[in-house]
Amino acid sequence: MDSRATRVLAITGITLLSGALAYAYYFDYKRRNDAEFRKNLRKEKKRVSKAVAQSKESLQSAKVDGQPSTFEEALELVRKEEPPASPEEKESYFMSQVAMGEQLSAKGPSHYLAAATCFYRAMKVYPSPMELMVIYEQTLPQPIVTVVIQMMSADAKQRHEGFYEAFPPKSMKTRVEGRRGRKVLIVTEDVAAGEVIYKEQPVVTALDADLQESGKYCAHCLRSIQSGTSVELSKDANPINSTFCSKACLTANKTQSHNLLFTSESPLPPALGQPLSAEGRAARLKAQERYIALLKKEKRAAPVLLGRFIARQIAVETAKMSNLATPDSDFTNAEGYLLADHIERLRYIDLKPSQEERHALVDVLQTALPGIENLVKDAYATLLGKITYNAFGVCFGDGRDDKSVSAARPEDVEKTRTPLGTSRQIGTAFYTLSCYLAHSCDPNAHPSFSSGTAELSLVATRDLKKGDELTIAYVDVKKREGETTVECRRRRRIELVRGWRFACPCQRCVEEGKELSGEEKVIDATLEKDGSKVDAVVSRYDSEVENNNVE
Repeated sequence: MDSRATRVLAITGITLLSGALAYAYYFDYKRRNDAEFRKNLRKEKKRVSKAVAQSKESLQSAKVDGQPSTFEEALELVRKEEPPASPEEKESYFMSQVAMGEQLSAKGPSHYLAAATCFYRAMKVYPSPMELMVIYEQTLPQPIVTVVIQMMSADAKQRHEGFYEAFPPKSMKTRVEGRRGRKVLIVTEDVAAGEVIYKEQPVVTALDADLQESGKYCAHCLRSIQSGTSVELSKDANPINSTFCSKACLTANKTQSHNLLFTSESPLPPALGQPLSAEGRAARLKAQERYIALLKKEKRAAPVLLGRFIARQIAVETAKMSNLATPDSDFTNAEGYLLADHIERLRYIDLKPSQEERHALVDVLQTALPGIENLVKDAYATLLGKITYNAFGVCFGDGRDDKSVSAARPEDVEKTRTPLGTSRQIGTAFYTLSCYLAHSCDPNAHPSFSSGTAELSLVATRDLKKGDELTIAYVDVKKREGETTVECRRRRRIELVRGWRFACPCQRCVEEGKELSGEEKVIDATLEKDGSKVDAVVSRYDSEVENNNVE
């Protein structure tokens, strides 16, 4: 891996699997099933051994005071410690902890717990913890490896359980709760009809393909732009012809995703960035040309949003290194958690994107910062499925009425969550909190974009009591002129199956289903009940938490 990528991954805490929950399970699967993975680990072992040799001599005389006496004490000790901040501090910390662990391990079983604690500290700052874990398995006494695995598992479980204590913040008047086998959003206080429950900024946005180059809407906040008031990038830095409503939006867009995806500028802060060679710059621009051509051909929002989401991950974490503030209202900076922690918990649908599509983004990332492409290389389809399942359509007023009809098959037309219907949106946005809103054909809330931007305001459509589950309509649920009740129900349910792969179980659908004929009931019964999924590791941890709560 390129040294720049190694350093930024180490600093930001972005692991190559995009999340901490996979630690305890992933390394064992890869070790048993991936020969190339094992081969790479042998190379990594040499690097770790070299680090130990360089550090051990200076640490020979070090004394180990205050050794933890129990597993719980050791884990709590590590949790309370302030992690090193700078790249140099992390590298030094890693080397010293590995060397200290080696010293303690050599002293015998009575020092194994302290040794494991050192090795676990080293793992927490290493950019590829699963790879390092397998190296530990090959080089350390088995009792130490077992303790490190137990620490990984306990820490991951605590992190998983603590996520929904930190998110969403209490000011949002909501909490995430498990109901009917899935995570949903609950209101935490009484709310009157018409009241705004919360407001949320998007993590990433994308204008509809036919509006991207129109100059009518801001490519960042999606605000309508009055003639003669637009702000634009220089032509050579704007291959997708984006237009902005303000300098603030232009700067935010550049920082969050545009520079990495569409220019040859460094995605890293000046202290870490290195100028590209002429060959590197040419390769990067060529990759971007292919990516842009793919986006224009596909005319879908999800690939754009995914590229911007990955870029945003990097931007959020590198901003912390430069002490730059990030917006609180999009929850990209929840205390102790990363954007990866948000997306790994979300539901998704299985998609089969083309190799051309996957390679287009991978090549852009690889030429910008070699190594970063591993964030999506093997997980592109799953990440795309999460973006697709959770994306919202942004509509102003009653929406647009000038969108051309897609020539694609109805089941292939991209859909977003919008009660006005995808055909009326001007763009698409991805939100961390609103993703948890479930669908109902008789919703008790609706998304509003009354600010004239992609800021989502969730408005109650009727009086709500503390503890009520919040629901919105993913599709247009109103009975259209000339539609019968049965026809309206059928249209809604077909759209939901095509976009989100579930047959709506809401009370309205149940009641209206009583009017179906015998033949219609048979057809209705064949609709997919719920084809969405959550990551296996997340599901496993959720099950363990639920079982513990029952006990």
